[in-house]
Amino acid sequence: MSVVFEGLVHTAYMQLYLTTGQDQFLLPDDAFVGQVNGLCGAANPGALFLVTATHTGGIPVRIVLLDDEPDLGDWEEIVDVSFVPSERGTAFSGWADDPSATFDLPAASYRVRWSGRGMDAARDATATEGAPAMDSYELALWPAAVAPDRIVRRTSAAADYWHNTGFRRG
Repeated sequence: MSVVFEGLVHTAYMQLYLTTGQDQFLLPDDAFVGQVNGLCGAANPGALFLVTATHTGGIPVRIVLLDDEPDLGDWEEIVDVSFVPSERGTAFSGWADDPSATFDLPAASYRVRWSGRGMDAARDATATEGAPAMDSYELALWPAAVAPDRIVRRTSAAADYWHNTGFRRG
């Protein structure tokens, strides 16, 4: 396992991004087309649109590169998607394309697991500097063939909203 990032990332409008290649402006309604999950949009080639519960502020995120699919652990919300990088160079960003981490993804395709906890406690909240975080997330990537997205674990009303009502899917 390789931890490529662990720290606070500034979110606004409950959005984070993983992008490869040229700078991309991701529209949420495009990111989730054809998917069943509403937390990790992978419909745009070479990019992921990640949903958080905190509306604005710094939230803890960890990004790990793995050789194989990880255990589920104690994460409350878990979704899996496929990701095909358009280039090796990858940027993980918070609001306004402020990159928090850059790293290489050498494989042709990946499975991505976006896991979260504390989504109901943080729903639409503003994170206050110095206060304990209400929600936290992990983005795990491992080489794998492309497969349909799936909701692995759903426990919160906040995640349920995004899976059922959130952005358009068709």
